[in-house]
Amino acid sequence: MRSEQEMLDLVLKVAKEDDRVRAVGMNGSRTNPNVPKDSFRDYDIVYLVKDMQSFLDNPNWVNVFGERIIMQTPEDMAMFPPSLGGRFSYLMLFNDGNRIDLILAPIEEKDQYTYEDGLTILLLDKDGTMPILSPPTDEEYWVKKPTAAYFADCSNEFWWVSTYVAKGLWRRETLYAYDHLNIVRAMLIKMIEWKVGIDTDFSLSIGKNGKYLKRYVTNETWEKLLKTYPSGDDEQIWKALFIMTDLFEEVANEVADKLSYIYPLKEAEKVKRYLKRVQGLPEDAMEIY
Repeated sequence: MRSEQEMLDLVLKVAKEDDRVRAVGMNGSRTNPNVPKDSFRDYDIVYLVKDMQSFLDNPNWVNVFGERIIMQTPEDMAMFPPSLGGRFSYLMLFNDGNRIDLILAPIEEKDQYTYEDGLTILLLDKDGTMPILSPPTDEEYWVKKPTAAYFADCSNEFWWVSTYVAKGLWRRETLYAYDHLNIVRAMLIKMIEWKVGIDTDFSLSIGKNGKYLKRYVTNETWEKLLKTYPSGDDEQIWKALFIMTDLFEEVANEVADKLSYIYPLKEAEKVKRYLKRVQGLPEDAMEIY
């Protein structure tokens, strides 16, 4: 596996030898001092270039970075609409396990690019026209304190969507129930994030998809959260749903108390009774009540 220095040397060598590349930036996990160092960290690279079309006209130009296991070019895919405006990305996983997520951006966007991510560092500035950057920080990714309205919406979404899980389970529509269980869990994780934010004075990031959440919660909370990922058995899904409702209520009440917000206790109680009612309905029931 090529070392970090070898990879960065290659990224810069390609840029220096190509007159179209005027500057090189990097952000992401390799510029974030708070991220654990391991071999799976991507190289999130941006080439600020002139004459972008000439790159797009020659899709094989990226072969210079090495033999690949697989590559994805999202802006060139029919399944996913482009999301980078005038930019173009090459997501490359190489035979040695390294990965480069390379974005081409028009040099005219240099100011916009420089300030859109606090983790950006400059690796190369051929023309000496790039803005001066502050040291990289992940502050923009820190857990944000919710407003009272946002807290209320999270609670409402949790309890509302939980009724879809119950409906899907009664109908034996397992995939439908699973999809909605995932939405319910997302609201639970959001609430746990806010508790972590309160405990840490909203001064850290828990990472994409909550990947660092385990560091900041109790073992009990973590074990309960893991139990919300059930097998395909309907009874296991019911069990996971009720673990979620108990954990959500525990955490949400604490968040509400700390932030002086109102938790919808009466509404939650009514929904819990409804869930239990649906769980106990016979398969041939013609009415819910």
